Amino acid sequence: MQTQKSEVTEEAAMPKIPVASKGAVEFLSLIGEEDVKPCLFEESLVAISESGQTIGTFSISVKMAYYSINEWQDEDCYLVCATSKVTIDGVPCTTTITGHVTKRLETVEQHTKESVRFREHPVETRIHVMKRQDQLFVRKAIVEKNEEIHVDTFSYKCSQLQGFISESANLLVLRVMARRQLVPQDAIFLTFDTEQHICTSTYDTLGLQKQQVGKEEVDVFVIERAVHPVDEIPLNCQFYFLSDGHLSRSIQIGSPAIMVILQTPVLIELDVPDPRPVFGKILLDWEEDPQLYSMFLDRKEELEASHATYVRRHPELPALLADFLQLLLLRKPDDVVTFAAEFFGPFSAQNPPCRSFQSSDKPSPFRSRV
Repeated sequence: MQTQKSEVTEEAAMPKIPVASKGAVEFLSLIGEEDVKPCLFEESLVAISESGQTIGTFSISVKMAYYSINEWQDEDCYLVCATSKVTIDGVPCTTTITGHVTKRLETVEQHTKESVRFREHPVETRIHVMKRQDQLFVRKAIVEKNEEIHVDTFSYKCSQLQGFISESANLLVLRVMARRQLVPQDAIFLTFDTEQHICTSTYDTLGLQKQQVGKEEVDVFVIERAVHPVDEIPLNCQFYFLSDGHLSRSIQIGSPAIMVILQTPVLIELDVPDPRPVFGKILLDWEEDPQLYSMFLDRKEELEASHATYVRRHPELPALLADFLQLLLLRKPDDVVTFAAEFFGPFSAQNPPCRSFQSSDKPSPFRSRV
């Protein structure tokens, strides 16, 4: 019998959206670009079964990227990619998450793909989350043999999602908490449950612990995250972090696989600029300094020689200055500057030529008219 495809829009059946606490909203608002910048790196872990066998891999990558809001506008954002590949009881299971998170830790788009590869019956769950204007749209599809057999679509108002942390943003928030070694107390966040409905989530610290990595014992900071679906058992995960935000171990309660690192990575250290040197002010008595005083005398003689040469090359200069000084002493004007301007004005090459004899009562351009 052929399976029929069904598509449902779940709005009437949607549970009531909870509200994040004030502390959670404030905590997210205080995470700045300088806090996230050291968290942009790649890391890889291996999946270990309960018997200690390697059954898969786990990798996380966070880097800067651009997100096209429309054809004319791009936005700087963080591109978060996480991939988990494990084989449990001979069945390959793959989970990939690709999300674009803004610098305000808001998720604008996220693709999640969960694949379980049975021999003759592969099943995939594909979830697409996209923010457009003031709505967050979610589409969840169950795919069997490349055919969608069930689709759920619904949306949320962004105004109701303050304090929301998607799986993509969660990886960034965990790294920031690990670097700070600080988890907000009694903060209630919002997130998706397994059905992509909005529920609450909380973070708690289990303190500093010791972890054996190869032949080395390292200090790790442990954070426990709990997702609280409505009327369901909470989903708890524990994350063990090195001091720079590298993940050293990840445990999902009830899962047969544990993610661990095989060797300690090179820790990321921030470049702290050296403080700007401060030089105290030193009083300089150049007259008492032989070298400076000698330089002063040399410069003085150089200027005097230059000035004397210029006067010798222009013999009209002493005569012109003598005429001006003689007329100045005869007239004794109150405004010496205006008198000098009127005296030397006719010598300017920019003024048009004038007659030799002009009227003595002609107004001067250098005096304001009353």
